[in-house]
Amino acid sequence: MSDILIHTEDGITTLTFNRVDKKNSITAAMYAALADAVEAARDDTAVRCVVFQGHETIFSAGNDISDFLNNPPAGEDAPVFRFLRAIATFPKPLLAGVCGPAVGIGTTLLLHCDLVYAGDNAAFSMPFVNLGLCPEAASSLLVPQLMGYHRAAEALLLGEPFMAEAALEVGLVNRVLAPSEVTNYTQSVARKLAAKPLSSLVETKRLMKKGNAPQVMAVMAEEGASFGRMLREPAAREAFSAFMERRKPDFSKV
Repeated sequence: MSDILIHTEDGITTLTFNRVDKKNSITAAMYAALADAVEAARDDTAVRCVVFQGHETIFSAGNDISDFLNNPPAGEDAPVFRFLRAIATFPKPLLAGVCGPAVGIGTTLLLHCDLVYAGDNAAFSMPFVNLGLCPEAASSLLVPQLMGYHRAAEALLLGEPFMAEAALEVGLVNRVLAPSEVTNYTQSVARKLAAKPLSSLVETKRLMKKGNAPQVMAVMAEEGASFGRMLREPAAREAFSAFMERRKPDFSKV
């Protein structure tokens, strides 16, 4: 069975992370599938919106570290960067239903969603610094805009998880629900959107996003260049080695 389930019905494309045994960690092949699906939904006039969802116990643990080390992103056309550009420029509504941990890109992809609904077991984290890396998905721009600088610094410099109620307080999510209710609620909102005129949805989103759009793409490109460089440096090598060896990293010499 596919690691990304793609289902389109009644104007809604639902993309489900389907690798629960690996905590829905994302491989390069999964990024490629996600990018292809989002681009197809963009071009299909019958599709009104896209929904991201995982499992009641886990949204996504972020990058699959082993796959990431074997298939590091190489250049702007790497699957992960294709996916990020696809969601950052997607003209129709993007929704997400999030339960359990949402790590790294599991959190930063939500910055490009228009509506996010979380289970009360959701835990969001952006531990890029802890891996010897830097933010991605324009999160170095969007997180301070959303949370304010000091809360963003706490989230991005410490990389520690924050829970659903904190995410609601800063505006990352629209509503907190019981985990068993998240999928149905998110789909019910998607159905409301799918019943509306596509031209109005697209134009309203364009008007809301247009002031930030050029800066988002510029920051995303800069982050990507820094991310690629830092991935080859000693701090990241130590962080990933420690992860694979199940030990605490030692950054005292990097």
